[in-house]
Amino acid sequence: MTGRHDTVRKIAALTLVTALLTLVPVPRADASVITLGGMSLEEKVGQLFVTFVNGQAADVAHPRNRTDFGVDTPAEMVRKYHPGGVIYFNNSSRDNIDTPKQIARFSNGLQKASSIPLLISTDQEMGLVTRIGPPFSQLPGNMALGAGRSVKDAEEAARIAAAELRAMGINQNFAPDADVNSNPANPIIGVRSFSSDPKLAADMTKAQVEGYEQRWFSPTSVTATAKHFPGHGDTSEDSHTSLPVSNRTLDQWREIDAPPFKAAIAAKVDSIMTAHIQVPQIDPSGNPATLSPRVITGLLREELGYDGVIVTDSLEMAGVRKLHSDAEIPVLAIKAGVDQLLMPPNLGLAVNSVIAAVRSGEISEQRINESVLRILKMKLLRGVMLNTQADENKVDQVVGSNAAKAQLIADRTITAVRNDGQAIPLKATAPLVVGTSDAPTTALATRLKATKVVTATSPTPAQTQQALTAAASADKIVVLTNNLSTRPAQLDLLAKLVATGKPVIAVATGNPYDVAHSDAKTWLATYSTTTVSMEAVAKVLLGETTPRGKLPVAVPGPTPYPFGHGVTW
Repeated sequence: MTGRHDTVRKIAALTLVTALLTLVPVPRADASVITLGGMSLEEKVGQLFVTFVNGQAADVAHPRNRTDFGVDTPAEMVRKYHPGGVIYFNNSSRDNIDTPKQIARFSNGLQKASSIPLLISTDQEMGLVTRIGPPFSQLPGNMALGAGRSVKDAEEAARIAAAELRAMGINQNFAPDADVNSNPANPIIGVRSFSSDPKLAADMTKAQVEGYEQRWFSPTSVTATAKHFPGHGDTSEDSHTSLPVSNRTLDQWREIDAPPFKAAIAAKVDSIMTAHIQVPQIDPSGNPATLSPRVITGLLREELGYDGVIVTDSLEMAGVRKLHSDAEIPVLAIKAGVDQLLMPPNLGLAVNSVIAAVRSGEISEQRINESVLRILKMKLLRGVMLNTQADENKVDQVVGSNAAKAQLIADRTITAVRNDGQAIPLKATAPLVVGTSDAPTTALATRLKATKVVTATSPTPAQTQQALTAAASADKIVVLTNNLSTRPAQLDLLAKLVATGKPVIAVATGNPYDVAHSDAKTWLATYSTTTVSMEAVAKVLLGETTPRGKLPVAVPGPTPYPFGHGVTW
C-alpha cells in the first residue's frame, strides 16, 4: 500500500504543479483562490521579498515597527506589504525567539494576517550559526559533520532540524552552507563549511538537502537553501562588513566551488542563496555576484541548469551596498536573475523601487511573473499552501525530542589530531578547564567535575594570571581554544599553561587550524561549542568513547596536518 500511496501522491503533486504553471491558483486566507493574472502588481512584487520582523507576537505592537514599516504590529506589516516571507532572529536588535510555543503562535498569527501563505524562515545551520537554542535539539555544525564523514548522519541531522522547525511553523531554513572553505584565513565561513575538499562538501550538502526537504508535501520538511553561490570559501574578508574578493578562475570555480551546488541541484534543492562577493576572473564588472547577470543567469541558471528559487543574502550587508544604493539593489538583483530579495534595510523603498521599474518598463511584468511562479511553486510543493498552522498544543512534544539522536551524531565527530597517551583519560584526576566563553566551559567543567576559569577570546593579563594560578593546583589542564591562531593573547595563555609542565589537552572548539600553532602534546577538535559537542568531547576525555573524526580540512602552519588526518586508540 505504501508504494501505491506514494504513486498517488506524486500524480496529485504533478497535477497541482501543472495547474500552478497554467492557472496559478493562489490560496487566500479566506479560503478563496485567485490566479496569477488576478494578483495586483503590488501583491506580485511583495511575494519577492522576505523581510525581518520586530517583536515576538503577530498582534502586539513593537516600537521599531513604526520606524521600519510605518505600522505598529508584525501583522499590520504583513497586510501592508504582502511579503512572500519573513525571517526570525534571536539577536538584541530583532529578538523574535523565546520558547517553541511562542514561535509557533507567532508563526500562526503571521500566517493568519497574510492573504497568501508565507515562507517563514531562519538561519538554523546548527553549530556556529544557531538561531534557536535549547530545548531545540542542538546539533554539531557542518565542519563537525564533515569530520564525522557520515552522509547518513548529515542527512539525519537535517531531518531532525527540519521536523523541529516545521513544528514551530518555520518552513524555510537558510541552510546548508555549501561553501568549500579552501582559505584558512576566511573570517566568516570557516566551520560553517563541511570541508575544504569539494567532493566531501558536495556529498554532505546533498545529504542535508535530502534531509531537510524529504519528499513533496512532507509536513516535517522545510525548504533547504544551499549557500553562498558562487562560493564564499576562498575569501579573506567578511561580506557583512566589506565586499570580499574571490580570485578563482572559471576553471578553478568549476573544480572547487561548483561541486556542492551541483550536488544540491541534483538533490532538487528548493532554493540557492547568492554571495555578496566580487569574482573578477568570472565577471570583471566589479558588481557583487548577487547583482551579476553573468554569475546568476550565466553560471547558475544556464551552466548549472538551475530553475529553482534564487534568494539573495541579506540586503542589509555591506558587501551588496558598497557600490549601489538601497533603491537600485533590488532592481539590479532581479535583472541579474534573482527571485527572492532577503531583508532589504528599507522594505517600503525596495518594494516601491521594483514597482517603479516595472511601470517604467525597466523590468517587464513577465519577468516578475517568472519569479513569483517559482516562489509559489516552491510554497506549494513544500506543503506551505496546504497547511499554514502549527499545532501549538503539540509543539513542545516535538521540539527537543531528538536530543539523544543528536548526541550520537556528535559523538562521531570528535577528532584527535595528536595524543601523547598520558593526558587522556582524566579519570581519578583534579582537572582544570580553561575556556574563552562561559557556556561551553561550564558545560565541560560540570561534566568532568573540574574547576573552571573563563577568560575571553583575547584574554587580559589578569585573566591569564587567574588561569595560571588555578593551574597550580590542577593535575591536568583542558584548554578550549577558539581561533587562537589569529589571537596572540589566547595563544600566549596556552603557551604559558603548557610551560607549567602539567599535562595539557588543547581542544579546538572553532576552526581546527589552531592545532598547528601550539606545541601542546594532546590536541582534539570539536569544531563546535554546542552542548552536544561538549558532551562528546567529555566522553573522549573520560575514556567513555574513542575519537572517530578525521580532519575535513588541511591544516597549514608551523606544524601542518593533511586533510583526513586523525588518530584514535
